[in-house]
Amino acid sequence: MSPSAQVPDLPGRQDPRVDSHALGHVQGMLAYGLMLLVGVGGFLVIREIGESQFGPPVKLPPVPAVAAAKAASVDVVAHVLGTMAAVIVLGYVLGRLMRRIGQPPVIGEVVAGICLGPSLLGALSPEAMSLLIPSAADDPQGQVTAALKMIAQLGVILYMFVVGLDLNAGKLKNQVHAAIAISHVGIIVPFLLGAMLALVLHREFAPNPISFTGFSLFMGLAMAITAFPVLARILTDRGLEATPLGTLALTCAAADDATAWCLLAVVVGIVQTRIENSLQVLGLALVFTGAMFLIVKPVLRRWCARMDRSQNSSGQSPLVVGMAGALLAAMTTELIGIHAIFGAFLLGAVIPNESRPARELKQRLHESVIVLLLPAFFAYTGMRTQIGLVSGLNHWLLCCLIIVVATLGKFGGTFVAARATGINHRDAATLGMLMNTRGLMELIVLNIGLDLGVISPTLFAMMVLMALVTTLATSPMLGWLNPEFVSTENPERTRNNPEPVGSV
Repeated sequence: MSPSAQVPDLPGRQDPRVDSHALGHVQGMLAYGLMLLVGVGGFLVIREIGESQFGPPVKLPPVPAVAAAKAASVDVVAHVLGTMAAVIVLGYVLGRLMRRIGQPPVIGEVVAGICLGPSLLGALSPEAMSLLIPSAADDPQGQVTAALKMIAQLGVILYMFVVGLDLNAGKLKNQVHAAIAISHVGIIVPFLLGAMLALVLHREFAPNPISFTGFSLFMGLAMAITAFPVLARILTDRGLEATPLGTLALTCAAADDATAWCLLAVVVGIVQTRIENSLQVLGLALVFTGAMFLIVKPVLRRWCARMDRSQNSSGQSPLVVGMAGALLAAMTTELIGIHAIFGAFLLGAVIPNESRPARELKQRLHESVIVLLLPAFFAYTGMRTQIGLVSGLNHWLLCCLIIVVATLGKFGGTFVAARATGINHRDAATLGMLMNTRGLMELIVLNIGLDLGVISPTLFAMMVLMALVTTLATSPMLGWLNPEFVSTENPERTRNNPEPVGSV
């Protein structure tokens, strides 16, 4: 027999490579299970400490019914249109300014909303602010605020639908093990640190009758958020999106987003209902999620395949199906008791990413949502952000502590997990800084927390500042870690002809 001849497989003989692969798979599953066990066990320990320290929430006495104040004559439409126009223009100007200094435009748009609110315009000239958003005396029923809130909710719902459409499941499959390990450690570590921070913040900043459990769950989730769209924009601006590191960062951020919004659904369900009812809410949420993947996704896949094969113009069919589907999915999750944005995001995620309907939906919705509807969200957020409430040395020290804990948790957790998967120090640090980007996603979560009464207006302002600082820090730190990649207004030029190191 020649040396090159193959030895036939004998009965009962197994390929050692198969055994090695199976062993590695089992070890990976055990490590992942241990990681989840540590996360859940750590939170339960923190919860026990907090509940024993603060006790059950104080039930407030019922407020006697008071006749509604007679609304003053206020032109709701005029105020809303004026506010929308002001925030669109100022957001565009500040966004362009931020773009020129290498920052994501969303920073300028968020700052525009804050500038037009009580933190700046209201402090400098309350009369000027009342031209946009009337005071409580002029609008005692809050009609203008309610109208802005409805437009903002619609904008966020459609925005999360577009984010779901951008979620590329193919990339998740290609790097599933490393991405899930990195993203989930990058969630568990800041989540536990946020829950620990709740021990410090609960007494002063948790409104009654919110329990420590609900408050700590929300604080943990708020620390664990990553802004997938902002991260993608930063990578594109610097020509990193097609590199192995950029692809891994996008995959981690996508997995992070999907996990975070599922966790948000759980947290909202627990906070909105009593503990005995939360299991019912979570059960319905699981049924909805299963129906989306097992029933809706196959139907949409077949529909998208038929649209892809068709040579005729699709007309308005993708837009009608997508918009109606997103609104119905959002309505369903709102009725379940989680949040409307979860339904819209999940529907976008189950539509095939590279299909013709998905491309048309993204093309048609992106500009209208970003330019027209989201400014209402920035205006509404700015109106609720009162930086003046953060007063005194103690408040500012706590604000700095929140920023430090948020950065250490997200950067540190991602860095350690990336190093454990074999990534070098610089790339692991780059990945950690990218995952520390929070941006618009954090603001969405914070507004939900304020709406639910989980956090106070003062803590809301502190957390908004944290979101701004962590997002602002990403671009300069990325430039310091990777000086060969420079931000530019023409991403194609950066990828094809990188400018010399140190150029602006």
